Amino acid sequence: MSKIAERSANPADVESIEAIIAAAYDVISGPAGKKRDWKRERSLFISGARLIPTAKAVTNDQGQVSDSNNLAPQILDVDAYIARVEPYFATIGFYEKEIARRVEQFGQIAHVWSTYESRHDPNDAEPFMRGINSIQLFNDGSRWWILSIYWQHESPSTRFRKSTFKVETGGSADASSPSAPAVADGCRGNTWSPDPKRMQR
Repeated sequence: MSKIAERSANPADVESIEAIIAAAYDVISGPAGKKRDWKRERSLFISGARLIPTAKAVTNDQGQVSDSNNLAPQILDVDAYIARVEPYFATIGFYEKEIARRVEQFGQIAHVWSTYESRHDPNDAEPFMRGINSIQLFNDGSRWWILSIYWQHESPSTRFRKSTFKVETGGSADASSPSAPAVADGCRGNTWSPDPKRMQR
């Protein structure tokens, strides 16, 4: 494993699995035009970490998106992710929150299935987007680090099961955190949204 970068973090953000997941959602949420705390964002991720949206492929240097319904992982480092979302956050409100979680932990490594909802305003009655984050974590003995976040939005052909939102007591090594299955029916689906302002987060 590569050497862990020295990145100063608020201890409250990284003291537990629940804390670092909450911080990851909180730091990207806010009203249109509000600059996010990217120093805080970077402090959550280990050196070399990746953020991986599952989306339609970009086919050329001008950013043209493929007409195909096939999806592909877009592998970004933290700075590339920030560059990707900053123009969107500058003009459109974006609030994302976790609604279900399943944690699997062995020793110092953990995997989290985290189901989310996204809104343009926290008071919106319905989310414009839902999806699932697959998050890998590592504890170095003093704090938790995010190694990767890999996600896919819900789509007409990839829908959540009702059981996605049922809280379970098993399957989590962190007894203090809510544990719920975060599994979608099927593995294939076209990214889709009824909202024309929707972003490819």
